[in-house]
Amino acid sequence: MSNVTISIDPHSGFCFGVQNAVSKAVEELAKGAPLYSLGAMVHNPAEVKRLADMGLQVIDHEQFNKINNSKVLFRAHGEPPESYINIQQRGIELIDATCPVVLRLQQRIKSAYQKAIQKNGQIVIFGKKGHAEVVGLIGQTNGTAILIESELDLDKIDFNRPIEFFSQTTKDVGHFMQLVAIIEKKATDFSWHDTICRQVANRGPLLHDFAAHHDLMIFVGGSDSSNAKALFDICKQVNPQSIFVESPADITADMLKGAASIGISGATSTPSWLIQNVESYVRGLVG
Repeated sequence: MSNVTISIDPHSGFCFGVQNAVSKAVEELAKGAPLYSLGAMVHNPAEVKRLADMGLQVIDHEQFNKINNSKVLFRAHGEPPESYINIQQRGIELIDATCPVVLRLQQRIKSAYQKAIQKNGQIVIFGKKGHAEVVGLIGQTNGTAILIESELDLDKIDFNRPIEFFSQTTKDVGHFMQLVAIIEKKATDFSWHDTICRQVANRGPLLHDFAAHHDLMIFVGGSDSSNAKALFDICKQVNPQSIFVESPADITADMLKGAASIGISGATSTPSWLIQNVESYVRGLVG
């Protein structure tokens, strides 16, 4: 198998927001003081372990409300307004690593909510229930935003009242536009805002093209990452010879048999170093 071609997807790895947050965490950890992260930085166990080994301590909101005189990092997903309340009084030094795209969306939703109150309007958000970003977005509306996960949730909306429709930044553009088309036909006063991050949204089409040009695709991601699952589904659709791995340890020589070209990609939550480790391991197996 020495003639096997192995390529890394140039568009794989962390999106800008996650890379920025991780870089801030590493910079702070280098200073030596204890650093807490409100929630895991990424949905990738290998990266979570790497940061933990450097000293990053992951806490939940209950623990966050009890600590004082500490340094806390808000990850790329963003936080609701209440997470910012009383931080100074508690002696907490905040490292705010909220993704700029998410931060702008929070501000837009907050502004839209303040205007909606004046005309008995509704803020509707297309997103995943319980997702950290969505929690932060709903928080901009004092918890009043209507969350839509699919067409089955549209009955939550009062179509006789004004509607302002937004999306979680990492949702599928096509699905969002399908929902827009349905709501437009039913609503009397409807405005929609395409707030999906194109760096993330474009991963799908780019991965589709990349996967189509290889005999075998190895997709690297965390098993609890929604983005990883969605992108791997794209791999499988265009290339049935696709395998999902969390680390090099998941790969065997038998998996690679018969492949003259192997492509390696990863989710927006998959660090580049892990993808490179997978490439090195695969080269060792085929060499």
